[in-house]
Amino acid sequence: MNWKNRKVLVTGGAGFIGSNLCDALLAAGARVVALDDLSIGKRENLKQAEQLGLEFVQGTILEPETWSGHLREVTHVFHLAVACLRRSFHQPMVVHEINATGTLAVLEACRRHSPRLERFLYCSSSEIYGTAQHAPMDEHHPLRPTTVYGASKLAGEVYTLAAELPVTVARPFNTYGAREHHEGASGEVIPRFVVRIANGLAPMIFGDGAQTRDFTHVSDTARGLMLAAERPEGLGQVLNLARGQEVSVARIAELLLSKMGRSDLRPEFRGARPADVDRHFADTSKARQLLGFEARLDIESGLDRYLEWFQETHPQAGRLLEDVQDQNW
Repeated sequence: MNWKNRKVLVTGGAGFIGSNLCDALLAAGARVVALDDLSIGKRENLKQAEQLGLEFVQGTILEPETWSGHLREVTHVFHLAVACLRRSFHQPMVVHEINATGTLAVLEACRRHSPRLERFLYCSSSEIYGTAQHAPMDEHHPLRPTTVYGASKLAGEVYTLAAELPVTVARPFNTYGAREHHEGASGEVIPRFVVRIANGLAPMIFGDGAQTRDFTHVSDTARGLMLAAERPEGLGQVLNLARGQEVSVARIAELLLSKMGRSDLRPEFRGARPADVDRHFADTSKARQLLGFEARLDIESGLDRYLEWFQETHPQAGRLLEDVQDQNW
């Protein structure tokens, strides 16, 4: 499919994955509208995209009457707006409202106001699986989320698949890369490790570090989302998007310490975080067969790319340290 001149809406477009997806869509020639309430996303993530013609709309998915007018010419909707996992420990009702009810609100707005819609892509999460019961984890793996976040993302999947719309559900695994959050409840393990190491501190590991994730670079995730939305074979499907390789959290710490020249440091271990999954390892064969999707960056190359971006954008990493200190989210 040719994306040139197609109009696309990305909810959560100023967020980590959303802004990278907007960049990729613009590069492919699409006309992009990014919707975000900026509660997590940052307008600065879209600075370059706006210079290339991206239209930014500030608003919440829970109030579609304020933005549904933008749907009239839209052919593709990528629904990425989300309240994060660790927020669900403290504000479970808010997380449910945004992730589940918000998804239903966006679907209903599309049904009413988007007559040209060719595809609605729901960006789910590997958290809907819980920890691996068998590995690698295919799309028929038991669905046993361990948090309200995972449950709310699963509810969004069910709403999406029940909608009378042309839909696809994508389940990205453990995306990392440029613009990933280091701060607060949205902060993730790789940026937190990098900030601490850049300040001469040991990376802090919750649990024993043996827990694994299928870390997937954001450039691969964005490309996978686009393929899932454009290929006719993706219609009505649920698809894992991942590298297809499990890596332990302890190994991530080891790699970063080496790459940042601080092999003299040793990880600091804390008690396990609540509801943390032990193992994520995706079976990616379905996306490969239907979409021709394969992740291009292995973990070492992806970390190199992230560190290059981090060093360019955060020359004074000390300013970030307070955001990652002793937060057992």
